[in-house]
Amino acid sequence: MDHLVTACADEVDRLYQTVGRSGCCIVLSDRDGIVLDRRGAAGDDADFRELGLWQQNVWTEASVGTNGIGTALADERAVIIHRDQHFLSANIGLSCATAPIRDHMGRVAAALDISTCRTDVTDMTLSILSQAVRDVAARVEATLFRNAFPGARIIMVPTAHAATAALIAVDFDDLILGATKAARTALKLDDQRIAQGLPAADALLESRGDASSDLDDAERAALRRALSRTNGNVSQAAQVLGISRATLHRKMKRYSLQ
Repeated sequence: MDHLVTACADEVDRLYQTVGRSGCCIVLSDRDGIVLDRRGAAGDDADFRELGLWQQNVWTEASVGTNGIGTALADERAVIIHRDQHFLSANIGLSCATAPIRDHMGRVAAALDISTCRTDVTDMTLSILSQAVRDVAARVEATLFRNAFPGARIIMVPTAHAATAALIAVDFDDLILGATKAARTALKLDDQRIAQGLPAADALLESRGDASSDLDDAERAALRRALSRTNGNVSQAAQVLGISRATLHRKMKRYSLQ
């Protein structure tokens, strides 16, 4: 899980700098509820370690009942578990705000949790902590997605209500390589459709005419790129494309590029 810990490290550090001094502990677990990494003030470590918020401890619902990490993983959604909402009496001093983290295939891969033992924590405070942990989880998901598809073009899919980034990775031929959970939901994608090689233009319902125009679109795009790279110099662009200057002029006229 080193790739996950590494992808989360900077975001977790920034989150801890924001909330750590207020008596909060930040915990990252894997999909099995096993604590991989944590942040906490040295003065609070003894209390959190006694409660089990420490590396290698297990926080699944099967192990300790209702709790932030286990419930977020089981329900695959962000949760707030406040004090006596915990199943075990040993944990009722905790208040937790937790969000799941999904991998590049939209599967739950981890959980990020903020826990506090403070007795004066309010519902408003927990709401703020919950929003903070969800924002960090969303940024980590985007990082994991980009890391999974190096060199691919990453496109943000417009969605109305997605709480996390809806991203698709597209190769040089405009075929979708992968999609986040939010993008899969918005575009009705699954592993099978992605594996078949779905054009991004089709998934995004872009209006490009019928299929017979694909070659024209590709040629027009190639001409525009060549002209852009040569700052509009037709002779140089023709050389780059390996065609004559007269041929390039005819093609430019055909596609209204003059």
